Amino acid sequence: MAGQLGPEEKFNLITRNLQEVLGEEKLKQVLQERELKVYWGTATTGKPHVAYFVPMSKIADFLRAGCEVTILFADLHAYLDNMKAPWELLELRVKYYEQVIKAMLESIGVPLEKLRFIKGTDFQLGREYTLDVYRLSSMVTEHDAKKAGAEVVKQVEHPLLSGLLYPGLQVIAKRDYHDSDNYQSHCILCALSAL
Repeated sequence: MAGQLGPEEKFNLITRNLQEVLGEEKLKQVLQERELKVYWGTATTGKPHVAYFVPMSKIADFLRAGCEVTILFADLHAYLDNMKAPWELLELRVKYYEQVIKAMLESIGVPLEKLRFIKGTDFQLGREYTLDVYRLSSMVTEHDAKKAGAEVVKQVEHPLLSGLLYPGLQVIAKRDYHDSDNYQSHCILCALSAL
């Protein structure tokens, strides 16, 4: 389907049902030159359920538009979020999530040729990422880490240090470790908030 679509049709598919689209002209320019590279991440904290069809429907639009889509399984984040995923189950959860997501997309007739999966632990346990974590930790206050963590980690009276690290780890991963266009991260966030 994507090979038959022109840049304007791809743009319409990529941006449909979004509450907000920022950088429309930049997006159109990229689509004139090449396929868009999209990143979406999910923590493997439990069982994927029917609500996963919300982001999958937008990811389906991206794939149908010919985008190169990378799904990050944030396995380390799942462990750090109050240990919602025990260390021993991280690998099994990732395999399960991949099978379920592929089945969901296939069930709605989406081509999977341009879909790839990566695990957070594939790069988050490496030397460079670890150095980036230390650099970031020297710049972020406890107050700011708690405030940022309130958006992504279940809040408890006495939070573990891991919950304070979590949002910073996300920032580092999104900034440096994904081969994707900057535009799409905001695009997918808008898509999820609109649906």
